[in-house]
Amino acid sequence: MSFSKLRYVIVPLSKPIILKKGYQPSAITLTTLIKGFCLKGELHEALHFHDKVLAHGFHLNRVCYGTLINGLCKAGQTRAALQLLRLVDGKLVQPYVVMYSTIIDGMCKDKLVKDAFDLYSEMLAKRISPTVVTYNTLICGLCIVGQLKDAIGLFNKIILENMNPDVYTFNILVDAFCKEGKLKETKEVLAAMMKKSVKPDVFSFNSLMDGYCLVNDVCKATDIFNSMTTMGVTSNVYRYTVMINRFCKIKMVDEAMNLFQEMHHKNIIPDTVTYNSLIDGLCKIGRISYALELVNEMHDRCQPPNIITYSSILDALCKNNHIDKAIALLTKIKEKGYTLNVYTYNTLINGFCNKGLFDEALTTLAKMKDNGCIPDAITYEILILSLFEENENDKAEKLLREMIARRLL
Repeated sequence: MSFSKLRYVIVPLSKPIILKKGYQPSAITLTTLIKGFCLKGELHEALHFHDKVLAHGFHLNRVCYGTLINGLCKAGQTRAALQLLRLVDGKLVQPYVVMYSTIIDGMCKDKLVKDAFDLYSEMLAKRISPTVVTYNTLICGLCIVGQLKDAIGLFNKIILENMNPDVYTFNILVDAFCKEGKLKETKEVLAAMMKKSVKPDVFSFNSLMDGYCLVNDVCKATDIFNSMTTMGVTSNVYRYTVMINRFCKIKMVDEAMNLFQEMHHKNIIPDTVTYNSLIDGLCKIGRISYALELVNEMHDRCQPPNIITYSSILDALCKNNHIDKAIALLTKIKEKGYTLNVYTYNTLINGFCNKGLFDEALTTLAKMKDNGCIPDAITYEILILSLFEENENDKAEKLLREMIARRLL
């Protein structure tokens, strides 16, 4: 039976019909039905079905409750999942490690790491042994909130307890250290990985490559990029985009273009993020015409530009004193139905201010507010500093008062 038809299953499960047919649904059947509701995101129906089943005298096992808890956590309802755990604990079923690990994972994703560790302590008090999955979620939670030292401490604890970390455990730490640019610590984690005979995977290499790019060691990042191919790791759009983005950030746009051409030769289709990285890089070095050619190519390749694409071009046009072209492009963007964001408006306001077109800048600010886009501190700083420089003190002070009233200062 397909999950899409589960909404019609509840009615036949009324107790009289079941007894008349001599059918007693097993726990597996009931778990399958509840899982179906959860997979469809129909949690209210799953919980209603749970209540109905209990009211009719049927019993659910711990796997079924684990399924419900998992569904709630996946929907971001971690607090409800914890309440369900408290409801069943020792009354309906004995909680087990999967239930606890699932809720701990939800708490960590919500950055409620202290609560997650409290639940972990409760597990230990109840002599429920954590698995490597439990520890992975806790280590990941610590990394999310920037407590890398504690994450390593917990990692060392599981090593001392003779528990074997898996590739995911190591990847969490590798990724966290790489994102902080801490390559020395990353190498130590990789060494421990090798010692445990755990083979790095694509994610490990991608994180390492990104880490070297972050500290502008493009040579080592390129070595890793090339070595992945020789090791049989399949090239993909993510790997190329990471390198293209980093090359563009340090103004090595020609090298980025070479990789972009290499993607075409290997029939790897660039996505919108790839194009946006390259277009932004080209715009920042003033190669606007080529950036516009790439925008046309995006349309041809069914990779429609987004507001980030156009914001990069608007910024370049304004900074190169092509205000008329920027206004024309802005009109085109609006006609296409794009919603302008605060960065786009700030770009245009800054362009007007640099050209001394303060009336146009203030008009843009008014339109920004009318369109429901809230000005940020940068918006006000651009206008206030420019107006003060031109001795438009009254207008500047009015905006300064407005900025203070909005608690942006």
